[in-house]
Amino acid sequence: MIEPNPRQPLALRAAWITPLGELLAPPRIAATAIRMVIQIFLVVYLWHGLYSHTSTNSGLDRGQAVTFAVLAVLITRIRGLDRFAGRDTVFQHLAYGTIVYWFLRPLAPRRYYVLRALGDQAYGFAWVVVGYAACLASGVIEPPASGTAAAACAASLLLGQAVLYELTLLTDLMCFWTMHNDSAVQMIQFAQNLLSGAYAPLWYFPAWFITMSSFLPFQSTLNTPLSLYIGRIPVRQAPGDLLFQTAWVVALALISRLLWGRASRRVAVQGG
Repeated sequence: MIEPNPRQPLALRAAWITPLGELLAPPRIAATAIRMVIQIFLVVYLWHGLYSHTSTNSGLDRGQAVTFAVLAVLITRIRGLDRFAGRDTVFQHLAYGTIVYWFLRPLAPRRYYVLRALGDQAYGFAWVVVGYAACLASGVIEPPASGTAAAACAASLLLGQAVLYELTLLTDLMCFWTMHNDSAVQMIQFAQNLLSGAYAPLWYFPAWFITMSSFLPFQSTLNTPLSLYIGRIPVRQAPGDLLFQTAWVVALALISRLLWGRASRRVAVQGG
């Protein structure tokens, strides 16, 4: 049985919690693998069908479109862990009253939340690496447009995940005032999937839609890194896009830091 080593640093043990729950449940691993294979199969044949009578659309050829869609399926696995089943969401802790333990542990709640998120992302990233290697080796997707494009994509992807983390954190922090965030989660998830390019690359949408999304943080989580990967965004534009992503990370981090402070004052700890 896999279990955390008590000699490991406390921070590492905290990050290991959710991945450990997945690794101890083989049916979940099998279900995740099967779901990924089916999703990839569907998007590949969908985009092949859409390009059956054309070679290029919205600046993307068939290979680029298929690569974008498959990588979008893989990258969404980075934050695909289900904490609800383990009663480990923020609103569940608030409903059960167990959120108080976040403020009594040796780790500050803000740091604990970060560590849990890093553990989740590391586990999800392992799925991405395996899926990417299999798809690239089998010819399902194309290699990056260039080595520089690959480096820019990697940097943009890391910043995009930081943006997504901050958005998720802000949604969770709402629970300290609303108790439930179900509707907010659904709205954020829909906006994230639509405006990030998870449903379809933003390049297929009308010009006004692309312009509107360019001012929002969602596109930086998926559309920007994948567009750099396939060459739809020239590498020379990468510095500006990376700066835009960094600005959103900083702005959202400042807001979340402020809300953490206010949330801690709403938690009443009674007893010794």
